Amino acid sequence: MTDLELAQSLEARRTEAMQAGDADALERMFDDELVYTHSFGNRDSKAEFIDKFRRGGFVYHELRNTVDQVSRRGDVLIVTGAMWSRATVAGTDRIIDNVATVVWARKEGEWKFLAFAPTPIRS
Repeated sequence: MTDLELAQSLEARRTEAMQAGDADALERMFDDELVYTHSFGNRDSKAEFIDKFRRGGFVYHELRNTVDQVSRRGDVLIVTGAMWSRATVAGTDRIIDNVATVVWARKEGEWKFLAFAPTPIRS
């Protein structure tokens, strides 16, 4: 499997779990040191994100991720691409349109989602 195929597979799993509302799957794939930066610049740790997700703070009605470029440094994948979603965030319906950098790191033989950093696309 190429690094591009690996990144596409990892991102597809994450996207599916987020859209399905599967907090347990996300909890398993998120690294304990996750830093999830949101479109407005606020950040969540793994525990904070999972807690908000379980309470319905993020509901993804549609979610699409693209993988445009992958750089690998040992057991770290740095993925650049885009994320578009129609979501309800803290009770407010939103369209989220970002380019994003995602970091996956292999830990004890498993790929873990380590960081998400979006930049909103301005029209």
